[in-house]
Amino acid sequence: MKFLIVTGLSGAGKSQAMHALEDLDFFCIDNMPPKLMTKFAELSHQATDDIERVAVAIDVRSKKMFSDLFDSLQELNRKNYDYKILFLDAQDQTIIRRYKETRRRHPLALDGKTTIQEAITKERKLLHTARVRADYVVDTTLLSNAQLKESMRKLFLANQGDSMVVNCMSFGFKFGTPQEADLMFDVRCLPNPFYVDELKSLTGLDEPVRDYVLKFPQSQGLLTHLTGLLDYLMPLYQAEGKSQLVIAIGCTGGKHRSVVFTEQIAAHLREKSMKVVVNHRDIERKH
Repeated sequence: MKFLIVTGLSGAGKSQAMHALEDLDFFCIDNMPPKLMTKFAELSHQATDDIERVAVAIDVRSKKMFSDLFDSLQELNRKNYDYKILFLDAQDQTIIRRYKETRRRHPLALDGKTTIQEAITKERKLLHTARVRADYVVDTTLLSNAQLKESMRKLFLANQGDSMVVNCMSFGFKFGTPQEADLMFDVRCLPNPFYVDELKSLTGLDEPVRDYVLKFPQSQGLLTHLTGLLDYLMPLYQAEGKSQLVIAIGCTGGKHRSVVFTEQIAAHLREKSMKVVVNHRDIERKH
C-alpha cells in the first residue's frame, strides 16, 4: 500500500493536490492531526484489500499539534511502514496574492495582528524539517490548477491512462440527449438493423447486429475517423487535467447502431490503456 503524507505552505495548493490525488484513486484525508497518523496507517494496512493508496494532508492548521508530526514519522519508521512525503511550496509573493484573491486568512494570522508575510515566514521555519525530509517537492508558483493536477498524475500514476475515466454511453435520440455528455456523435447516418426482421428484436450486443452494422464501408469509415479523433483528443484532455470524460453515441432508439459503435470505441480505448466504463442507456427501453 502507498502511504503519502502531503504537507507544505498554506496557499501553495495542498487542497488542489489532494483533489488530484483523489481522482487518482487515493483515499484522502485532509487536515489530519499528526498523532492520529500512526493509528490510521495501521488501519489502512489492515484494509489493504479495500485501500491501496492513502494520502493524508498535515500542516500548520493543526496548530500546536503539528509539532507531533516528526514523532509520528519516527513511529512509522519503527513499525516499518513505508511512506513518502510530498511538500507543496510557492514563492512568498504568489502566496500573498492568492490569499488576497481568496480573501481567506492565513492559519497563522488569525489574531488579526500578524501580517500574511509574517505568517509565511513563521510557517517556513516550522516546515523547514518537513521540506528537507520530503521525497517530492512541487513548487506551484507558476502552475495552474490543471498543471498541478498533471504533476500529481506524473508523480503518482504508474499507468497514465488511469488518470481519466472515460464513460462510453449509447443512447437513443428519441428519448432525449444525455446532458452529461462531453462529446456526442450521431450514427443515424448508418443503415438501420431495426428494419431487418431477424435483427429487429436483437441489440447491438448480439453478434448478428454487430456484423450487420459493421459490414458497410460507411460504418468502417466512420469508425476509423472517430477512433482517430479520439486518439488525438484523449492526451489533450488528460493534459488539461480532466478526470472524467463522457462520450455519447446516439442512434434513433439507442438499441442497435449506437450500441455497436459504443462497444467498438470502448474496446479501442481500452487497447490504448484507458480506463473505460460502458453504459447503454436505452437498450432496455421499449421501442
